[in-house]
Amino acid sequence: MSHRNRLPPTLLSDPVRRIEAGPWAIELLPGRAYATRYVATQAGIGFAFDSQRGLHAIGSDRIRPFDAVPDGLAFVPTGCDVLSESATGGEYLRVMRTDGIGLVGDRAFNNRIDRQATALAWRMRTALLHASVEDDWEAWALALSARATDGEAVPSPAHGSITGYRMRLLDEFIDAGLDGPLSVPAMAGLLGLSEGYFMRAFKNATGKSPHAYLIDRRLARARALMRDSTATLTEIAYACGFNSQAHMATTFKQRLGVSPAQLRQCSKPS
Repeated sequence: MSHRNRLPPTLLSDPVRRIEAGPWAIELLPGRAYATRYVATQAGIGFAFDSQRGLHAIGSDRIRPFDAVPDGLAFVPTGCDVLSESATGGEYLRVMRTDGIGLVGDRAFNNRIDRQATALAWRMRTALLHASVEDDWEAWALALSARATDGEAVPSPAHGSITGYRMRLLDEFIDAGLDGPLSVPAMAGLLGLSEGYFMRAFKNATGKSPHAYLIDRRLARARALMRDSTATLTEIAYACGFNSQAHMATTFKQRLGVSPAQLRQCSKPS
């Protein structure tokens, strides 16, 4: 969606990571509280890496609560009036053209699950955190815009699916127990679903397995603690459910391309 005007943070904040490639501007916005209102002067594509909730009014004068699912694709057309605010926010990718050429589409949407878009967005996130000479930003941005503007209909959630409300319950359950083991049977039981049905519904809703989602949540908690606390990396590892600091470091390198020590150094004020 749009670049969000951040609320003044009381603690250190991750930087906004930005790159311009050809006609594209790509930004990775950190998961912090935000509040914004604007009229889109150009269409924008967004991708929510984390679940989040707050209030919004997208192309409407009616402000409503929203629940954004993780790995949800979003689109805001040119001229759309947008109000959005969240007390917690969530890590978010924003992609826009800067050459005046508009993106096709006149209807705003969010929470669209598209596996190709998910793979593209996570690849772009990794590259923003750890650049490589092999990064192909223009190709990635063009491919992501194609997924956002192809006109696919967004299906209504089926009975028993992982809706925004159920995702919020899961996130609260996960956050409360992130310092220890979290099992699929426990998550399925929370929603009153069988383990097999839960795993299929979760994959359809988020584009990833419960195990992969838990790893991402542990990483998000670890990054927040590295940014906002003076705890040691060992203390942070155990607080986030990793077996050891070495286990956390290996997961960081595999998922983010950087070590915890490197990422903490980047979060220090200059």
